[in-house]
Amino acid sequence: MALIAPSILSANFLNMEADINMINNSEADWFHLDVMDGRFVPNITFGMPVIAAMKAKAKKTFDVHLMIVEPEKYIEGFAKAGADVLSVHYEASTHLHRNLQIIKANGMKAGVAMNPHTPIELLADLIEDIDVVCLMSVNPGFGGQKFIERTYHKIRTLKQMIVERGASTLIEIDGGVTLQNAGLLIKDGADVLVAGNTVFSSPDPADTIKKLKEIGK
Repeated sequence: MALIAPSILSANFLNMEADINMINNSEADWFHLDVMDGRFVPNITFGMPVIAAMKAKAKKTFDVHLMIVEPEKYIEGFAKAGADVLSVHYEASTHLHRNLQIIKANGMKAGVAMNPHTPIELLADLIEDIDVVCLMSVNPGFGGQKFIERTYHKIRTLKQMIVERGASTLIEIDGGVTLQNAGLLIKDGADVLVAGNTVFSSPDPADTIKKLKEIGK
């Protein structure tokens, strides 16, 4: 059964508590939180104080996606803020294996996020150490972008690697997930669907989450 992770980036920042309560009471599994620094990506979102404030109200797993340079400097801070899963970008991590070790040492699941242009094969020597691979299916930095079709092939390639290595890594898809493509993403091997605009632009976000969850059963 696929996990559904509504992306807070698309929520109403002026009424965040209401959206947190909606997710708490919905069939969603995780909260997905995109942290952007204006350097790795051309946008700035929120950091540890905001995540800690949201964590006080949230009742589900916090999946924190760091789109920042030098992520190793902030791993402990995000653990203290309430992250349960912490993903760092392959492209921003000079010492990726070390970063994964630090994340786990701080009590979190360790994730690796990859930009659309980054080959899956680069994870071959690390896949057993990764809890979640977050495949970017849009270019990182902004919500509401069109899904990149090449992602389907990358999911299948990654799934084959995971199976062949006997790993328990989850495949997460971030960007452009809709009610129309969710079924094929899951069929190809996706385990976690991040949905921002699809959920929060809906007239009934909780019902949209329910529909996504039904597709993933």
